[in-house]
This record gives sequence, C-alpha cells and structure tokens, in this order.
Amino acid sequence: MSWLKRSKEGLKTPQRKRELPDGLWTKCEECGEILYQKELERNLWTCTKCSYHFRIPARTYVKILLDEGSFVERFSEVVSTDPLRFRDTKRYADRLKKAREETGLSEAILVGEGTIEGRPLVIGVMDFAFLGGSMASAAGERIARGILLSLEKRHPLVLLSSSGGARMFEGILSLMQMAKANALLARLSDAGVPYISIMTHPTTGGVTASFASVGDVILAEPRALIGFAGPRVIKQTINQELPEGFQTSEFLLAKGMIDRIVHRNELRKTLSWLLQFFAAAAMLPQKPRRRAGETLARFRAVGGPIAQTAAPPPKPPEEAPAPGVPLREFQPSATQGPNGVPAAPSGETPAEAPKETPGSTPGGSTAFPADREIPIRE
Repeated sequence: MSWLKRSKEGLKTPQRKRELPDGLWTKCEECGEILYQKELERNLWTCTKCSYHFRIPARTYVKILLDEGSFVERFSEVVSTDPLRFRDTKRYADRLKKAREETGLSEAILVGEGTIEGRPLVIGVMDFAFLGGSMASAAGERIARGILLSLEKRHPLVLLSSSGGARMFEGILSLMQMAKANALLARLSDAGVPYISIMTHPTTGGVTASFASVGDVILAEPRALIGFAGPRVIKQTINQELPEGFQTSEFLLAKGMIDRIVHRNELRKTLSWLLQFFAAAAMLPQKPRRRAGETLARFRAVGGPIAQTAAPPPKPPEEAPAPGVPLREFQPSATQGPNGVPAAPSGETPAEAPKETPGSTPGGSTAFPADREIPIRE
C-alpha cells in the first residue's frame, strides 16, 4: 500500500495556513511585476521596474505636489444635479450618489489654493474614479471659478487632467463648459497670469479639445493616453493601421503638441522651477500686451507681412468690340422734354409720351435683343 494513501478514512492532517493581509502586494498592469505596496507608495505609485504610472486619486496628487498643510479647497458647494432627468440603464442621480460614496468627492474635479515651496498657486485636479473624470456643468463651473480666482489674485494656475471628456448625461450643458473655460483662459492670458496644464492617463474627449491643450506650458506623464477619440474608434473609422505609440504622450511630444514628459517623481520639482521662472519673469519690465486684433491693425497700418498680398495676375488682352452701330446717348434739345417728348409751351398741357411697343425702349428707340452684345464706344 502506498504511503500516500490514508489507512483510515476521516483522518485529517492538521495544516497551518499563513494568512496575508489584503493590499500587501500589487501587480503592475504594464509589465506584470509583483510590487510591495509600501514600496509602491514610496515611489509615488509608479512601477520600480518599468516606470508605469498607476492611476491615483485627486487628493493623492494634491498631497504629492503641494506643501504639507497648504491646500485649501474652494467651491466645494458647486455640485452636479440632474437637469435632464437622464436615465439609461440607471438613473443619473443614482450614478452621482454612488460616485460620491466611492470617491469621497462631490464632483470630478478638486479645486483649491496651495503653495509649492512657499510659492502660491491655484490648482485643479481631476479624478478619473468619479464617473470617468467627466466634465459636467458643475465641474466646468469649478474650473471657471478657479480661473477667476487665479485672475483676481494673480496666482499661477495649474490644472491636472484625467478625463474621458464631457459628461453626456447633461447634454449641451456639459459641452458648453469647453467654450466657457477657454474664454476665461484667454482673459487669463491677456492679463499675463501663467497657466500650466498637466495631462495624465487618460486625457481625452472635450477636455483635450479645450482647456488641457491651451496651457502656456503643457506637461504630461509618461505613456499617458492623450487624444480626442480613442485609437480603437479612429482605427475603425478610417479602416487603417495606426502608427506605433499613437496618442501616447511620447508620440505627441514628437509631434510638438506637448512641451515635456515628466515622471511623477519629478513633477513637484518641475512645477517649482516653472513657478520660480514665471515669478522672475514677472519682475522684468513688461511691454503693454496687445490683443490679436490690435496687432493685426498695427501690421496693416505699417504695411507689414499680414497686410501684404500676392500680386494680382495680369489681365488678359481685351478683345475688339463686335462690329455694329453704337448706341447714341440721348441728349434732349431745348424744344424737347424728357424721353423725347416735345416740351410744351408755357401755359399749355404737355403732350403725351408715345406708347411703348414690343421691341422698343422708352423714347421710341429700337432695343437690342437680350442675347445680343451691345458694342459701346469708349
């Protein structure tokens, strides 16, 4: 009898299982490396092997970037409602309630004031865990108020994007936030207040098509998906293979859409350097800023490049007029009134004008057919 076979039924061998606490290890989504959770946190939630950037909450970004204890949240009272009473598989109101319970946020963006190495700024951080970081009317209003706060205090503005685009549960009310945010950012630019945009994975849809792409400086995390429509949608639409690395931050850096790719470990240091640079630039003598319309008018006034146009093409040689008898210009004589009617002597009733007949013009002269060219002597 094999020694592996039990001699008695029901005999149980005591086994000791080593219980491990949950959340002790995390698997990298990029390379599959098993990472120790505490080591992952020390490395700011980036893989120590392949530098993959894990998605992190908005409050974690605030903790990483800002000075400890300096963040003051603003505009938390601005929250989304259900203006369209939207419902698909679930009610939009129920989706909002669940997102607030899971994330601890009241909206998809966290806006407030803080400092980086003592330098003040206004910051907004989107959270993808809140309905995909979608930009609703409340999120757009928070961004707008953050821009106005930055304009009022003349503090640099930093917006960190992580979004799937506009929130379609609110229809046009969400889409209009794109134009509202960009209009206010134009005012911020005219006032000379710097705006730094940071794109993280993913930044897509209406967020990419609006405020995320118009920063004075545009930064991005490594391997972040950045674009309007997703690569799968584009591939199915054009029915063509896409270039390798399409819509990644590295691809966009090569095409000139972003200024720099910054590892999360270097993000705070990079922002500190940029704030220092803008602060030093603000102390230099500044010339009055011109709006685009004023610059265009100035170029036109001095005949600058904008006013220059290509020389008109040479005119083709004029053809000789067709042979024929030119029309004579009618000049009434002293005894004739208008239209060739004899002028009536003083005190008499003027004679009636001759009736027009087909083929004649007023005054009795012969008319040319409509399809015949009338030669005119110059």
